[in-house]
Amino acid sequence: MMSHRSTASPRRRLSLAALPLLLLGGCNAVVMNPAGDVAVQQRDLILVSTGLMLLIIVPVIALTGLFAWRYRQSNTEAKYEPDWDHSTQLELVIWAIPLLIIIVLGAVTWVSTHVLDPYRPIERLAPGRTIAKNVRPLQVQVVALDWKWLFIYPEYGIATVNQLAAPVDRPIEFRLTSSTVMNAFYIPSLAGMIYAMPGMETKLHAVINKPGEYEGMSSNYSGAGFSGMHFRFHGLSDAAFAKWVSDVKAKPAALDRADYLLLEKPTENVKPMQFGSVDPTLYKAALNMCVRPGSTCMDQMMMIDARGGGGKHSAEPRNGMGHAEGALEKQPEEKGAPGHWSKPREAPAPGAKKPGAQENRDLTLNRMPPAALPGTRQPARA
Repeated sequence: MMSHRSTASPRRRLSLAALPLLLLGGCNAVVMNPAGDVAVQQRDLILVSTGLMLLIIVPVIALTGLFAWRYRQSNTEAKYEPDWDHSTQLELVIWAIPLLIIIVLGAVTWVSTHVLDPYRPIERLAPGRTIAKNVRPLQVQVVALDWKWLFIYPEYGIATVNQLAAPVDRPIEFRLTSSTVMNAFYIPSLAGMIYAMPGMETKLHAVINKPGEYEGMSSNYSGAGFSGMHFRFHGLSDAAFAKWVSDVKAKPAALDRADYLLLEKPTENVKPMQFGSVDPTLYKAALNMCVRPGSTCMDQMMMIDARGGGGKHSAEPRNGMGHAEGALEKQPEEKGAPGHWSKPREAPAPGAKKPGAQENRDLTLNRMPPAALPGTRQPARA
């Protein structure tokens, strides 16, 4: 039987083998090439951690191939030692090197976890560049809606939807919440991912170091319109950012609570929107889930609960100490509840006149006589 061999030339086979690498090379590895200092530090942490782990992975893979080749069946020169089971030197290498790597990796992770804490204000703009004391961070209030992003600039009194801008080399302080379900705010070029949750506020500090247009997204599945929940982040010079703010302020559209309730309704693939003015209390109302008229804000509800649950006890001090009584401190009649269930009955309890008697050991007598229960029989007495 004739054997069929490939007629492709070696150069062509090499080209076919390199095709997947060429396709991957066309991808924009933005995580490995960020434009913000926080994202750069996170990139470096990934590289350091991967390098430390490769110190184990690469030798293991190499030794696996070496052992398979050296002790192959056709190699009759390989030394056969079926009773070998211990080597102090080998055990030292096997355990000491991974232990050292784990210690170093743990130390790097611990330090980076504190330095890159998203709630911690950044302390530098870039390596060797500190932040001037007179520089105020740009505050951006973020609300994750279904399925779009609302950005409020309290310092400038403007708001945008699916469009974000910030000046280069100015710290940014994000405050995030969500209107309904949990989302994840992520700009790979700027910083790491941070969750936005309804009724809660999270924070993220970052800085952009290079002008450009970058992609932002939701990286946590939140429903049918999740795939279109993208926005553009613009890193601008100070002059360009000032012009952008001025252009947004010139927009006639205003965002008040009534418009927010319309905007909050689920919509997909929403194009960028700009509002020249915004209700200054809108973000706080969205955070406390009380934008709708007549609804009680969560912070007010928690204050009422902390003061005893409302009513006269929420306002009246106790013993002149300014402390309101909680529900556990009230008497049953004050709460509209019956008396204590454990309060003794008017008639003496069964066995009260015969302490130590055998019938007192049957606890069912304290509830209901067994004969009164349907389908039960009187238990035998000793």
